[in-house]
Amino acid sequence: MAGMPSADRSAGPGAETPSTRVHAPVSPQEPEPVRPTKEDEVARAGSELLGGPLGRRALSAPTWWSPVRIIVLVAIGMFALGMVQKMPCYNGAWFVGASSQYTHACYSDIPHLYQGRGFADGLVPYFDKLPGTMEYLEYPVLTGMFMEMASWVTPGSGSMQHQEKIYWMVNAGILMACTAVVAVCVARTHRRRPWDALLVALAPAFALTATINWDLLAVALTAAAMLMWSRARVLAFGVLLGLATAAKLYPVLLLGPLLILCWRAGRGREFGIGLLGTAVTWLAVNLPVILLAGDGWSKFYTFSKERGVDFGSFWLILNQRMDSPLATDTVNTLAMALMFLACLGIGALGLTAPRRPRFAQLAFLVVAAFIITNKVYSPQYVLWLIPLAALARPRWRDFLIWQVCEVAYFLGIWMYLAYTTSGDAHKGLPTEGYQGAIVVHLLGTLYLCAVVVRDILMPERDVVRRGGDDDPAGGVLDGAEDVFVLGTAALPGRPVAHSSEGPYVKWGTATDGVSP
Repeated sequence: MAGMPSADRSAGPGAETPSTRVHAPVSPQEPEPVRPTKEDEVARAGSELLGGPLGRRALSAPTWWSPVRIIVLVAIGMFALGMVQKMPCYNGAWFVGASSQYTHACYSDIPHLYQGRGFADGLVPYFDKLPGTMEYLEYPVLTGMFMEMASWVTPGSGSMQHQEKIYWMVNAGILMACTAVVAVCVARTHRRRPWDALLVALAPAFALTATINWDLLAVALTAAAMLMWSRARVLAFGVLLGLATAAKLYPVLLLGPLLILCWRAGRGREFGIGLLGTAVTWLAVNLPVILLAGDGWSKFYTFSKERGVDFGSFWLILNQRMDSPLATDTVNTLAMALMFLACLGIGALGLTAPRRPRFAQLAFLVVAAFIITNKVYSPQYVLWLIPLAALARPRWRDFLIWQVCEVAYFLGIWMYLAYTTSGDAHKGLPTEGYQGAIVVHLLGTLYLCAVVVRDILMPERDVVRRGGDDDPAGGVLDGAEDVFVLGTAALPGRPVAHSSEGPYVKWGTATDGVSP
């Protein structure tokens, strides 16, 4: 990497002196992509379905089938399979009783909210009151605009069921475009590792949850923001992150890890520009609605605060097992305290690690902490983590272990709802079984967090850095020297641990051997 020390291989493993320390030139050409089948045993085994890994004597010629194009087509294909999985509901289960859409595991908010949030009647989000207990639309402004624009191209003729089906199909088409954006951005964020985006494209939980709600809009904008940061376009990063935060609240969490990393690298100016771009863009989207329809705009925030303990959280397990369930205000306070402690821990990790963590690693950890401590976990929230997981820990084994846990939860919540809505028949998963599904989801997420933390504490275990890179998604952070560190990381000449299973790694640079 440019700006990073490179050991002289002829001097022996681990040897590095002032005379041998050089700066690698920046090549104007695109670097050669890393092949997953060369470094990942699971990817290598999976490639047998397509004829096995590419041999070193294989002839390669320029072709239209670039990694990015292949990944986008795979992502769209998996998205289409996810739509097929929703067909039992599209063909009637959404409209025939409550239980059928759960037993088929094909529930989606989109068709139900077409009428339930006034789009079928032409009501304007945030400005017009809704009939029923939900007075205003409970989504952030940019998502509300997305929902409204989809309703404009939904024909107002025919039965309500027909309109709801068309509304879901229109939204699915736009969300498919968001999927392509996510695939392109993740594939291009790590210049040498485009194939890591195949983790996103093939993620089963991605396909199963993509059309449950509108989260993919925020996920696509966040992925685009991270791509801009990786290219050192900090203002564009801020603008896109502001748009993402206007669509969903979680993207703003990325500013915390970025603050820690920029503080450690002395890149405060770049962080300030990104922060300013985020704030100004978010205000530009929200301020008109705040001024003209303040009550409607605030519904998302008041609903989030007043909402009780809900599906998917460990708080639900506690309340179901306690004689006196915790009050909503108490849970809000405890959840905020736990999230604050998690952020302190992530910040300390970022400032004391032997090598500055990669941006994607800390971003994954902070969003995962929010998901774990939150009082609700909707199945589609997994979409927030999938692109970050592919960038933070691009190892098929760990990623698939986590995905199995998420698919188990996906099935568990629908079977539990089938149980609670099937009356005396009790078809589905009882309460104890659903609590087990929640635990599986939590353990899977914690497992992935643990291996990411291990990679941070032992940089030689990080497959990205083991290949010689520093922080491909780091932009101005990539290859930057530390100016502020805490703990033993601040000690001069501190050696970096190594393993005999892989190349020796020091400050993001790999050598052929191991340290003596």
